[in-house]
Amino acid sequence: MYEHFFQCPYCWEEISFLLDFSVSRQTYVEDCEVCCNPIEVTARFENQELVGFEAKELGQ
Repeated sequence: MYEHFFQCPYCWEEISFLLDFSVSRQTYVEDCEVCCNPIEVTARFENQELVGFEAKELGQ
C-alpha cells in the first residue's frame, strides 16, 4: 500500500488515502475524512511508483 497526501477538492484540507500499487490503474470514490464529501480518485502506477493522481469532486 502507498499513502498519498493531497488537498480535498471541497474543503481544501490536506488528507491522505491509501492506494494499492499492485493495481496499475484504478478509479474509485472515497469520502473526505474531514468534510465527508465524495471524492473521485484516479491513480496510475508504473513499476510500483505513482505516476499519475487526480482527485476531483464527484458531480452530483
